[in-house]
Amino acid sequence: MLTHRTADQPPTESGFRFIADLDVAFAQAVEAAGDGDVAIGGGADVIRQSLAGGRVDELVISTAPVILGAGKRLFDGFDHDVDLEVAKVYSSPYATHVRYRVIR
Repeated sequence: MLTHRTADQPPTESGFRFIADLDVAFAQAVEAAGDGDVAIGGGADVIRQSLAGGRVDELVISTAPVILGAGKRLFDGFDHDVDLEVAKVYSSPYATHVRYRVIR
């Protein structure tokens, strides 16, 4: 798990590792995944860094029918152009999820 709070490291048996460096976190995730996929779940900062670093093949953006009025804007300050293609849309009364492919 990528975090700046590595001092809060959980016990080894929890299966979680707290890592402060994005490159190290990705390298360890890729190694652990083997032939599988690596998923990034996180806050806006991690998503922006991952997109800017060219590490994202697919992006899922979920919206819910509620306005919270706080938090970080996902693309605030992001200065890269990224072309996206809608791959699938999932919707229910509780949320809409749009899966995009990142076009390179």
